[in-house]
Formats: sequence, structure tokens, C-alpha cells
Amino acid sequence: MLQSISLYKQLANHKLFNKTINFDLKRIKLVLKKLSHPEKKLNNVINFLGSSGKFTTLHSVKCFIEANKQTTTAYISPSLRDIKERFWMGDRYLTHQEIKKSITLITKLKVPLTIFEALTVIYIINASRQDTDYHLVEAGALFAKDSTNVFDFPLAQVIVNINKQHLNFLKKKTLDEVVYQKVGFLSNFTQIYVGKQRPNVLTKIKKNLKSNKSKINYPNSWKLLKKNKHFFYRDRKNKIKLNTKNIHSKGLLENLCNAIKIALDLKIDTKVIEKTIPSISFVGRFQYLKKGKIKNKLYNSEQIMLDGAHAEADAKNLANYLRNIKVPKYAVWAMMKNKEPDLFIKQFKGILRKIITIPIENEKNCVSAKDLEIIAKKNQFNVDKAYNFNEAIRKITSKDKKLIICIGSLYNVGNILNKN
Repeated sequence: MLQSISLYKQLANHKLFNKTINFDLKRIKLVLKKLSHPEKKLNNVINFLGSSGKFTTLHSVKCFIEANKQTTTAYISPSLRDIKERFWMGDRYLTHQEIKKSITLITKLKVPLTIFEALTVIYIINASRQDTDYHLVEAGALFAKDSTNVFDFPLAQVIVNINKQHLNFLKKKTLDEVVYQKVGFLSNFTQIYVGKQRPNVLTKIKKNLKSNKSKINYPNSWKLLKKNKHFFYRDRKNKIKLNTKNIHSKGLLENLCNAIKIALDLKIDTKVIEKTIPSISFVGRFQYLKKGKIKNKLYNSEQIMLDGAHAEADAKNLANYLRNIKVPKYAVWAMMKNKEPDLFIKQFKGILRKIITIPIENEKNCVSAKDLEIIAKKNQFNVDKAYNFNEAIRKITSKDKKLIICIGSLYNVGNILNKN
């Protein structure tokens, strides 16, 4: 953990690397040119872009591919516990030493980059050295000038749920502009998979893809069905039971269905898919802590769950799940500044008995506990603030039966997992 923090500091404190997000492909393309274009060595690239569900869809596709005895590299963000979690290389994560060597190589080129651009280059350098079947790449905030949009002929591009996140990066702060920046710059020579969307968003996506020459798979090509308390994936040819105890929301099940559609198109057998589904779980999404230092501090009557949900759509999925939990529910709430906290917390009206707001440790770009407290009060929640997670837990814990939910930020979830 300490080594991971020191690598982040090495990036954050280096004069070449800018912590400010600044979308421009010129910098990363210059670096890749100086490195003799390692990105061109990556065959079968699958991009994952959108607002909510990139990681869960990517991870599900990765599980299906690997269950089919094939190999992947993967690039995800953010990492929850350790920087190396961003870089999957076939059968292992990059080591801290490999990351450090890559940083040294990049700095010798003397090209200013944002931190996310530098991390993307680290992935590309190391992925280009692997003999793997597929390369799974999660985009950052947008896609038009995102540093992951550097592959000329991706095998597929996957659009997950799009909502009004990342407005602070846009001049036109509208949903139309968000959709355009994420969808309007996709390849004309690929397979495009569109995940479940709100009807108005799907209309905007179709408008942006009207002249795109790729094969486009819209979400009406499959259905998520429920029968006798069981969920199923269904398309014209296949019906697959979603036999899972780890995935608790409709939104996550829809992401799983989108991944199944991709896996089927990759010629992965339905028996392999069905056998793999029970083992798929998502760290930091609907994750119950069943052991560890934090769980040990609680009474046996208390449960604690982590969910990095930070958008309105995510909050709705989580709220729908919590409505069926018949014990009092308390929330520890933290959030980054580039989100919409008011829209987020409104989804939990009538569900949470109390909210404790906290800042995110080691994150300057988070909303203060005081500001979150004001937003919660405005929405008529019973709310208090705390200086940190440990104080929040002390304010909540008692012998009474309850569920404690940590919400609003994957960065905060990562901090909690490291404490556990």
C-alpha cells in the first residue's frame, strides 16, 4: 500500500504530469509516436465508455473470456486499493517495479501529460509486450479526446449507461453534449454495443450514430427477464439463467446482459457463460464486508455494505435494492466535486434513517462534509457530519439491528477497503 501511494506521489509531484484534467489527444499521440507506436501492437481492443457501468461490464466480459481459456489485458480506473489494480496483464497485475520503470521511461521523453494520460501510456507500453487474445480498455470521463481513444481499429466499442456526469469538463453543460462527447467519435470500422439507456438518451445516441458505418447492437437485441424470482438473459437464439448471489441490482444485471451479448458474439459457448456467472462479483459495488478490522468493530447485529455509486442512475439502482431490506439503514456519504450530489441523495428519500457525511481522505477535489450536510438537510434527511470514516462509524454503531451503507464515491470505498 505504501509503495502504491509513493508511485501516485511520484506522478502527482513530477513537473511533467498535470493533476488538472485537460482533454487533448496531441500530447499522448506525441508520446506514443516517440515510443514507436506501441498502441498499434494491440490487437482485439475493446473500448468501454459511458457514465455508469464501464467497470462492471468490462469485468464481466473479462471473466467470460478467461473462462473460455483465453487471455486479456485490462485497463481500469480508478483503482480501489492499489495503483497496480489498474493494469491487468494476462494472468497478473503489473508490479510496482514495472510501473516505476514505465514512469521513468515516460519522463525521459519530456512531454507534459495529465496523470490519466501517463497512466494510459503505462498500460499501453506494458500491454504491447503481452501475447494476449484481447485488450479491454476503460475510458475516462469522456471519449472524444480521452487518452484511451488512440486505437485506430478497435474490435468493439461498448457504450454503457450515459447520464449527466462530468458536466464540469464541458462548455455546453447539457445531456446532448455529454452524449456527443462520448458517442460522436466512435470508430466507423467496428462493432458497437449500446447498453440499456433511458429512452431520451437512447434517442440521442441513435442520432449521433446515424451516419456511423459500424455494426451497431442496440439494447433491443436482448432482454432481461424475471420469472419466479429468477433472472434470465434472452435473445432470439439464447436463454441464459443469471444464477448469481453477488449481483443485487437491475442496473448491474443489465450490464451483465450486455457483457453476455458481447461474449456470445466472441463465440463463447453458452455453457461456459452459464458456468461463469455465479463467480462474477464486483469489488466496491453492493459489496458486503463479512470480515476484517471494520467488521470486527461492529456488533453482530450490524451489517456494512460498500457501494461506489456516484450518479443518479446508480443511486436509483441502489435505492431500489435497499427498499427491500427490512432493517433500519444508515449511510456514510462522501463524494467528489465533479458529481451531482443533490440529484444523487434525493434517490434515498424515505429509505435512510440517518446520513453521516465525511470528506474523502487524501482527496482535495472532494465535497466537504459540511457542504454534503447542507445538501442532505435541504432534502430533509436526518444528517450529521464527521471528520473521517472512523468517527462516522462511532456515531452510528450500536447493538440495534441495522445496515450501514457507504455511498457516493469509489475513492472513498477504496480508502475503506484499505482500512479493513
